[in-house]
Order: sequence, then C-alpha cells, then structure tokens
Amino acid sequence: MNGINSLALPKTGLAGLKENWRNDLLSGFLVFLIAMPLCLGISMASGFPPSAGIITAIIGGVLVSRLSGSFVTVNGPAAGLIVVVLGAVQSLGEGDAMVGYRYTLAAIVVASAFQILMGLFKAGRLSSFFPASVVHGMLAAIGIIIMAKQIHVVLGNAPAKDSSLISTIAQIPNSFINLNPEIAIIGFSGLAILIVWSLVKNPLLKMIPAPLIVVLVGIGLGRWFDLDHEHLYLFLPDATFLPHHEATVGPKFLVAISDNFMSSFYFPDFGKIATLEFWEAVVSICLVGSLESLLSAMAVDKLDPYKRHSNLDKDLTAVGVGNLLSGLIGGLPMIAEIVRSSANVNNGAKTAWANFFHGLLLLLFVALFPRLIHSIPLAALASLLVFTGFRLASPKEFGKVFGLGKEQLIMFIITIIGVIATDLLVGVFIGIVTKICIHLFRGVKISNLFKMDFEIIKQNNDTIWIGINGAAIFSNMLGLKDAMKNLEQGKTVIFELNQAYLLDHTVMEFFHDFQHNYEAQGGKCQFLGMDYHEPFADHPRAARRIKQNATSH
Repeated sequence: MNGINSLALPKTGLAGLKENWRNDLLSGFLVFLIAMPLCLGISMASGFPPSAGIITAIIGGVLVSRLSGSFVTVNGPAAGLIVVVLGAVQSLGEGDAMVGYRYTLAAIVVASAFQILMGLFKAGRLSSFFPASVVHGMLAAIGIIIMAKQIHVVLGNAPAKDSSLISTIAQIPNSFINLNPEIAIIGFSGLAILIVWSLVKNPLLKMIPAPLIVVLVGIGLGRWFDLDHEHLYLFLPDATFLPHHEATVGPKFLVAISDNFMSSFYFPDFGKIATLEFWEAVVSICLVGSLESLLSAMAVDKLDPYKRHSNLDKDLTAVGVGNLLSGLIGGLPMIAEIVRSSANVNNGAKTAWANFFHGLLLLLFVALFPRLIHSIPLAALASLLVFTGFRLASPKEFGKVFGLGKEQLIMFIITIIGVIATDLLVGVFIGIVTKICIHLFRGVKISNLFKMDFEIIKQNNDTIWIGINGAAIFSNMLGLKDAMKNLEQGKTVIFELNQAYLLDHTVMEFFHDFQHNYEAQGGKCQFLGMDYHEPFADHPRAARRIKQNATSH
C-alpha cells in the first residue's frame, strides 16, 4: 500500500481523543457553525419548534457519536426528512400544529424502535435494494418540495394553510407580486451569498461556513429594518417610478425561541397509535430516515482519507437510539448527514469526537445565547433551505442521471413525479416497479429477478474466482454482497462475466466500489468478459447487456 493508507489509522475511544483532540475540536467548531442555522431552518420547515432541531443535533453529537459504527459522519436533522415530518404533523394534527407535533414525536419513537431492531438484525444491507436513480429521484423530489414551500418564506409571505403541494407551487407568482420588500432583501441576500460562496476557490475563505455569513448578514439586516418591533413601512417612499408599497414587519419574521432552553422539551402523545395515519408516519420516518442515513454513511466513507469503513448495522442502531431519545424529549429524527459530514472531513476531522464536539458546542450555545438565536430572520434560514433544495434538484443532477443512460433518467423522472403527485413511499415504490419493468422488458427471467446465479471458488492461495450467470441486477445482488463480505484481503479477485447477459447500473456501482475498497487494502481485482457487453450509455458504470454475437469462450 502507499499514500495515506500506509499511515497509521487514528486511534478511537479515549486514546483517539487524547491523540486527535485539536483536529477534532477545530472541525467540530466549524461544523457547529454550519449546523446551528441549518438545524433551526430544518426544524421550522418541518412544522416543529426551532429548538427541536438543536435538540436533535445535540443528541446526535453527544450521544450517537459514542455509539455509532462510523468515524467522521455527523448526525443531525436533515433536509431530506422535512417533507416526511411536515406531512406527519399536518395529517396527525388535523390543523393543530402543536397537537400534530406531539403525535409526530410518538411516531418518531416507534420508528426509532424499528430502526434499532433493523440494526440489530443487520438490515443495513437492504439499502442495496433501492436503485441509485430511484433514490436520487426521491431526493430531487424532496428538493423541489422544499424550494416550493420555502420560497414563500424568503419573500415574506406564507401560502394558504393546509395547501396541497400543487397549490403551494401555484401560489409562488402571487408571493412574488405581493412580496414583503425588506424581508425579501434579507432572503435574497442569503441566496446571493450562498451562490457566490459556492464559486469561491480560496481555501482560507472556504474555511468560513457560508451559512454563518448568511445568518450574520441576516441578523444585521434584521436590526437595520428593526424587525424586533412590529411596524408599517413604505418601501422606497421617494421613488417616483414605483408605486408605493406598504408592508408590515415585526418579531413574527424572527426565530421564536424560549430564553430558557429547558422549556423547549415536549413529550410524545401516543393517542393516535391505532390510526392508519400514525403508522404511515412511522413507516415513512423509519424507511426514509434509515435509507438516507445508510446512503450518507456510505458516501462519507468514500470521502474519508483513511478509507475506513463504517459498520452500517451498528450505525443504524446508534441512530435509532438517538432518535428514540430525541422523540421522547421533543426533537426531530436524525440521520448521518452528508453536508455536515463532508465539511467535517474537509476540516480535518480524525475521529467521531469531532461529532461529539459539534453537539457539545451547540448545547453550550443554546444554553448561553438564546437571545442571539431569536434575532435570526426566518428569511435567512429559508434561503439556506431553498439553496439546499436546489442542489438536490439542480439541472446538474438531471444531467448526471442522463449520462448513465436513458432508462436511468426515465426512472429518475418517474420517481420525482410519483413523489410529488402522491407521497414519498408511493413515489419510491413506483420508481422501483418501473426499474423491474425495464428489466423484464430487457429479458430478465422472473426466476432471476430476485435470485442471482453465482459461484465463488478459491482457486489457489492467491486467487479467488467469482463467476456470474444470467442477470446481475439491483434486486438480486444481496446474496452476492453477503458472500463477498467474507473474502480474504490481499488476494486477486477475478470476476468472470462471460455468462452474465445483463449488468445493471447498481451492480456496476457495486463492482466499482468493491474494486476501489479492495485494492485500497492491498488486493487486486480483474473483470473478465466485460468486452462481451455493450453499455447503454458512455458512462463507465452504465448498465450493459451481452452482445448478440458474444460467445462464452
């Protein structure tokens, strides 16, 4: 081995704290600066009190970091769960936000119990069953929904209560026409800062988190516009070329948080545990939260310069324990969060103590400076969420998926439409059914749909041969993944694919990741028979099928 992999791995536990506390404390501090405004924004967008997001991140840092099976991931509330949690609050509360909040806390508690069981029964591998394009379609749909809802807050307006998603989108032009100018200035300033900061290349400037700048500028503009006191104002009263625009501003445009953090705790109400709506919320929170957490943890492993691998089952159990406590005292559900985790890696974190420090700093901040949180304009936080939503559903994401093949784009778009037209679970199910239909159309036998025909033979002390027959697709690869977990390190693994008539994108991604990880540990991988296949697109990990004139020798 060479490069970073030849270095000694950072120690863990108390020895790791003693060895790496400087790196981890600095990274934890910088992640805390990013996390604080995001936690507040995500919480309010989810229909929860702003303090709920802080409670979640504190538990994710202080408790879950000590239990998890990962090294540099940061746990906390995530934008991807906004749609699920808000939907639960609205359906369970039936118009009463506080009642819906407490019923949703109960759903989080029950969902977390299932997460713990999933981790204990090693269900982390089930994340493989969700095709990549369907998952990206789900996240893109979530991004569109977040933008549709939060752009109204950026403009200083609110759509009609209990509006459907389509109605909320339809009201966007009206919110632009009737925007509150001073609030919109705060919101658009935040968006401008985020866009400019995404283009900055200077590494020293990039050390300053963009969300922190958005919040500080928002607080400054809020003071300038005197949002602490309710009053009417005329926007540009001396401008002769514009009609006079009268609007109201006041404390309702600021974060509402108690001066006493101890009063932020609320307890779940299990009164609706026997209803269908309650169990829909449980399944949605458990499934979407678990899937996002597992995918994020795997993505962060790829960023880790030490190439360490998270124990996904242990990580899922730890997140479940964190969610159980969070639901019991008034917090949001948490996941292994990709944006904060990426920042954690980039800031030089070595161990899970960085996650611990980020949670501890959040606890100290809300205990000592609650008035500062109250001075943050809602429009500044909404600009963070609009930008997050755009990144999930940007044209670049559509281009990436199209580069993998037309069928991937079809699944991606169908999943988006399914989620927006119905809900998350139904939309994801529609996406998976679409992928199965595409495979059947391409000739996959029903008997091969959920069972892969493969063989693993240790040929000699140095070589392991893996032969695959028939179709290798997302829905039948769990058995192969399980069998390959026990392969000895440092050998030459030969994949023989001459008899595989179809390799889908999910399997190609698995081959790529396996090769990357196995060779990082000193082994070698060879793929024989790949030249017998023709890809459906130019991307190296696009799905491929065997050529018509290909032979098996």
